Amino acid sequence: MEHSISPRMTDCSGPCNDSGEIMTDNRPDLSGDWDLDPAHTRIGFSAKHAMVANVRGAFNDVTGSLHVDFDNTTRSTAEIVLKVASVDTRNTQRDDHLRSADFFNAEKWPDIVFKSTRIEEVGDNALVVSGDLTIRDVTKPITIPIEFTGVETDAFGALRAGFEGTRRIDRREYGLEWNMALDSGGWLVSEKITLEFEISAIKRESDEQQAA
Repeated sequence: MEHSISPRMTDCSGPCNDSGEIMTDNRPDLSGDWDLDPAHTRIGFSAKHAMVANVRGAFNDVTGSLHVDFDNTTRSTAEIVLKVASVDTRNTQRDDHLRSADFFNAEKWPDIVFKSTRIEEVGDNALVVSGDLTIRDVTKPITIPIEFTGVETDAFGALRAGFEGTRRIDRREYGLEWNMALDSGGWLVSEKITLEFEISAIKRESDEQQAA
């Protein structure tokens, strides 16, 4: 079943008001606080290796939260923290290199942090999330297109929402400058990196719900 992230539905197949909106909406209330579910969330990246092959990786230690406010969308926020030491590309030697000072320098800068500054709904199930991305000691503004993939109540009674998106960045802008020249004139690791977001968030119960 498809869901629109908008709090109101406009398909007037039932009782409607003068604006054509359904007067009764049985969809779950999306406003409130949400926590990322690390077990069902993947935040990763892909890069070209030796100019020919894609190498994909992800950060296995992910935490984050969302606050959704439909009455005042400027109050909606998102924050995500990735532990650099949890980077996983399915190759131990490569992962150790990514943790080293050549790349992320996990010992000195253990976290990658994203904090939103603005969240906009730009179409059906389409969001634009703007914010500040910090990698190593560099913080830069970034805008990420995000697709809202739906909301459902899971088998344990928790309300879940899904989001997906990608965004291409130049890793050199964040101090990730290590590379090795190839005999062909290319580079071992591409400078352009694609960030990949597959997020499952669980709505936090209100104080009233917890007390019930």
